[in-house]
Amino acid sequence: MTKKISFQGELGAYSHQACIQAKPNYEAIPCNTFESAMERVRLEEVDLAMLPIENSTYGRVSDIHRLLPESQLHIVGEVFVRVRISLLGVKGTEISKIKSAVSHSVLLGQCRNFLTSQKIEPVAGADTAGSARYISELGDPSKAALASELAGETYGLSVLAKDIEDNDNNTTRFLIMSKMPSDEEQVKQGMMTSFVFRVKNIPAALFKAMGGFATNGVNMTKLESYMVDGDFTATQFYADIEGHPDDKNVSLAFEELSFFTSEIKILGSYKADSNRS
Repeated sequence: MTKKISFQGELGAYSHQACIQAKPNYEAIPCNTFESAMERVRLEEVDLAMLPIENSTYGRVSDIHRLLPESQLHIVGEVFVRVRISLLGVKGTEISKIKSAVSHSVLLGQCRNFLTSQKIEPVAGADTAGSARYISELGDPSKAALASELAGETYGLSVLAKDIEDNDNNTTRFLIMSKMPSDEEQVKQGMMTSFVFRVKNIPAALFKAMGGFATNGVNMTKLESYMVDGDFTATQFYADIEGHPDDKNVSLAFEELSFFTSEIKILGSYKADSNRS
């Protein structure tokens, strides 16, 4: 039986591309929301979920940090996807005929120089793959979409120009979620661990909580804060570190962290992506 991996968005989305890149033998299942992609894993309708967590240009993805701690799922992998943007048009059209291009506002902003140079009017759409599907159904040779080459293949569009993004390092990081912890947990080399925590309401609690990672030589690659339930006084922190909780130095760092926190929840330990730098 073919294994399945869910993602938020339509076929041809960059999340779909992440599924193919990381799990080429899995069937990719599109979902309307992040919550439904996770729910299908919980219900065992699919084996894994692919969730975008941050972009190198635009920062963290809204809502993901809030959803992860309550998802009842485990992070079992990460994937770095280079966001390559193409101008897609109906078969037979030429770039000189294109008057407007539709896509998600974020992608339009990433191709501002190209669109200006070609005198193409940007038009905001709901999402990237959906914009490609819309152009395919519309059949207008003067209109195009900005999306991935995968979206062009999915909806039968021609690639009129590729790699048109202003920032040639634009990358999105995705997390792979499972109902069970990673079966790679015993492979300690090259591991990452993600967790959330809340500090106690005492002076310099965050500074003291972070001290254990510094003194034990644990590299923290990410630390972000966000409010919980809209309460300005309830702040939760999300962190990524290099290492596994069973590593001696990581274990000591978590022990020190516990002295200054009211809650710690490990979201998963997993193999670092080969593109992590």
